[in-house]
Amino acid sequence: MLLRIPRVLTESQVGRGRALLEDAKWVDGRTTAGHLSARAKHNLQVAEGTPEARELGEVIVTALERTPLFMSAALPRRVFPPLFNRYEPGMAFGAHVDNAIRQVAGSPLRVRTDLSATLFLSGPDEYEGGELVVDDTYGAHTVKLPAGDMILYPASSLHRVNPVTRGARLASIFWVQSMVRDDGERALLFDLDMAIGRVTESSPDDPAVVALTACYHNLLRRWSEA
Repeated sequence: MLLRIPRVLTESQVGRGRALLEDAKWVDGRTTAGHLSARAKHNLQVAEGTPEARELGEVIVTALERTPLFMSAALPRRVFPPLFNRYEPGMAFGAHVDNAIRQVAGSPLRVRTDLSATLFLSGPDEYEGGELVVDDTYGAHTVKLPAGDMILYPASSLHRVNPVTRGARLASIFWVQSMVRDDGERALLFDLDMAIGRVTESSPDDPAVVALTACYHNLLRRWSEA
């Protein structure tokens, strides 16, 4: 399931984040890439654990917790601390699949990457190229969103970032370990949750609301690993 989640960050939060990144220490993005990914990766990344990365990461995680669409789609158990990258002209990230397990820097905690997320911090008019391209069974999907919007997709997906030809592309990337490991089961729960919301809005007193809600929670009990 490929899902656009609009307005995760407000305009003021994006502005604050951009200001933090201006003062941040940038390093070669290959420092956090796996062996094969490092051969395809050419970008800059804010050093992990810096004050700027921690502050902006906390803003993003708090915003996610207040975003119902994300909570419904991801059913998060753990969110990997957000990373921040920058693509300048000539930089790109070739086709790759994200590592299945990521270890939090300076911690024994490991996160299974069920879902990948890209939160855009640059507007689409600020750079040319730099599209995120995600492949699935229906073909290649090109993504280039307004600042503050996010795309969520299965971490098992083959994906790439096209070369930037003008300007600079800023984004946050992170991974989610879901309470429901299987993407198909998670997608069914999301569809059911959205349907319950529509029925509740149109017919709040309909007995079907309670029946459907019970079905949702019982399926979550069956499929959840939490």
